[in-house]
Amino acid sequence: MAGVQTAVSLREQGWRGDITLLGAEPHAPYDRPPLSKSVLLGTAEGSPFDVDFNGLGVELLLGRHVSALRPAERHVVTDEGTVGYDRLVLATGAHPVALPGSEGIPGVFMLRTLDDAAELRPVLDEKRDVVVVGAGWIGAEFATAARQAGCAVTVVEAADRPLAGVLPGSVTDHMRGWYADAGAELITGTAVAAVEPGAVLLADGRRLRAGAVVVGIGARPATGWLAGSGVELGPDRSVLADDRLRTSVADVFAVGDCASFPSGRFGERLLVHHWDNAVQGPRAAAANVLGGDEVYDPVPYFWSEQFGRFVQYAGHHSATDTMLVRGDLTGPAWSVCWLRDGVLAALLAVGRPRDLAQGRKLIERGAHLDPGLVTDPAVPLKTAVQPTPGTSPAGV
Repeated sequence: MAGVQTAVSLREQGWRGDITLLGAEPHAPYDRPPLSKSVLLGTAEGSPFDVDFNGLGVELLLGRHVSALRPAERHVVTDEGTVGYDRLVLATGAHPVALPGSEGIPGVFMLRTLDDAAELRPVLDEKRDVVVVGAGWIGAEFATAARQAGCAVTVVEAADRPLAGVLPGSVTDHMRGWYADAGAELITGTAVAAVEPGAVLLADGRRLRAGAVVVGIGARPATGWLAGSGVELGPDRSVLADDRLRTSVADVFAVGDCASFPSGRFGERLLVHHWDNAVQGPRAAAANVLGGDEVYDPVPYFWSEQFGRFVQYAGHHSATDTMLVRGDLTGPAWSVCWLRDGVLAALLAVGRPRDLAQGRKLIERGAHLDPGLVTDPAVPLKTAVQPTPGTSPAGV
């Protein structure tokens, strides 16, 4: 998405020069979210972007593996020779993290690419017993699809709860029931000790039968090929872009999953591995490639469809923010808001899309909210706005 959106945005914003889009996969560029849903379940054969690359004058070089960047020569090195550039946009995304010791073992899968989804289809078609390692977003989405297909599913999470690195326990503890309601077993607080053909061994001694093992324990920016290029990377291996999405190398920009950027809105550097970032970032990068001076400081947004629920999140929260609950966390629809010094910083909505839509706009505005009104689920969030300290109601 990030690479395609950059090419499209460049044309929309007036770039008349050549555009070359390099991709390691042999497939025409496609959308990733359907991979864990319709593509995986076989209701769609793929999700190519509806983009006329020929009409836009975009040259696609597919199946090209880029191994190095040489800024002094202004080219990248591929397995089929070098490709020159005047300006370069890095949109290499992220690689899934492998489960240590599982490499090369038959029946172990990841879900990141179209080929991954194709390899996993027979698992669902044959209704194999599946062990999912990781109760994060991708683990929950795959477990959802596998249960829909009739597979027996066990999800193993080393942390003491699902989504432990993303949401507080007071919220995620209520998500445990989602697994049970869908007929999936969730095992938490136990790491995987080893994987062998047909089984997963847990650290507590249990042995789980596994016709397939699906690993979803995170992703890391695909930036190893930038070694020696002068492009500065962070501890998380992300490209350290500035707030204009420029890298430390002249005329080289970075967008999407491979790049982090400083957020003035949230006061820290963000690495956002979600679809919306791969759409929004390229528009700013394209403007700056064309000589603009556009600051990129979005309100991050993502969604997940799992166990019959539509989960949405906007913004960015920390453990020190004030958390307010709207509705019953054990019910089918509720929201959680995080306020920072009275200002809405983030919102999680389950089955309450109106809360998300209104909350996202309020985060963009930096709106102060009345905590008492926020916790009343019958009150629209947009009416919970209170005057900014130091202003009069007429000035709101």
